[in-house]
Amino acid sequence: MTGLPAVPGVLDAALVDATVASIERTQERDGAIPWEPARHVDVWNHVEAAMALVVGSRTDAARRAYDWVLGLQRHDGSWPTAVVDGVVTDDAGDANFSAYLAVGVWHHWLVERDEAFVRRCWPAVRAGLDWVTSLQMPFGGIPWQECWTDGAPSHVHEDGALLAGSSSIYQALRAGVAIAELLGEPQPDWELAGGRLGHAIRRHPAEFADKSTFAMDWYYPVLGGAVRGEEGVALLDARWDDFVVDGLGVRCVDTNPWVTGAESAELVMALDAVGQHDRALRLFADLQHLRDDDGRYATGFVYADGVRWPPEHTTFTAGAVVLAADALGARHGRATGGSGIMRGDGLAPPFGELTPHCCATTAG
Repeated sequence: MTGLPAVPGVLDAALVDATVASIERTQERDGAIPWEPARHVDVWNHVEAAMALVVGSRTDAARRAYDWVLGLQRHDGSWPTAVVDGVVTDDAGDANFSAYLAVGVWHHWLVERDEAFVRRCWPAVRAGLDWVTSLQMPFGGIPWQECWTDGAPSHVHEDGALLAGSSSIYQALRAGVAIAELLGEPQPDWELAGGRLGHAIRRHPAEFADKSTFAMDWYYPVLGGAVRGEEGVALLDARWDDFVVDGLGVRCVDTNPWVTGAESAELVMALDAVGQHDRALRLFADLQHLRDDDGRYATGFVYADGVRWPPEHTTFTAGAVVLAADALGARHGRATGGSGIMRGDGLAPPFGELTPHCCATTAG
């Protein structure tokens, strides 16, 4: 499977290419990919957009994007939460953001098979995941942020561990272990951390901060790979009617009449990962009402008022759509070698169950 992805009957290769081009147009001269022109950059969404550039064969733009990430990493292995025009505007270290480089690097390998690129990024991946796993809490979850004061880490964010973020970190640890094995530098500590994290996600979700009104907390345990198979299908079925609006997409928050493109595209990939292909294709077709003629995607749509809101077209939404197109295109032979990144194809095997000692007394 080579070339630009396509989803027959929904999005052809030319349309996918236009969306990738819209991301490249937004990229700044130093390689950063902000949410929109003149908006802030965060490493997670930046990497998601860079992955779309790789899917679209924008090799030079993708290289500059990853060079930007490598240049921003701090001495402890973390990345700041937000940057605007090269200036850090939020210096808290976000664990999920700092882990996601591993997913991007492994995705690049699956598509390009460029070992020199992987080796160049490896020190940053290793330092980032070492920092992330150093934050792991006794029950196995990983806190959202480490706040900084006067240029140094001061305390962990009071919200503690988030289920969606920790689920994304679970995938990043599997990608990191796969990179380590490729390069002959095994990281057993990451495997142990991943086992504890997976156990917490599957068996003790109540230990995470309660963000259950958000769609991401619903589907991310499946998307990140900690919950799969029949258990994953059951999890998605359980709150389908709370979040999915037929013909429009996925509510970001279950209490608001607002569907969003990124969440819709991510749920497409979660559905694909558990074999729910018809549902995935239908949802992917539904979200296309957010597409503009130039390939950009609106962030969301308030269906109660019939208006797009906020008035923006974000690169992370476009990136998620491109990755979803690549995932769905695999069934038709119209996909890249990285199309299975969210299915777990090529990642390290799911980590074995490791029960943290604390869970016998503190978890329900």
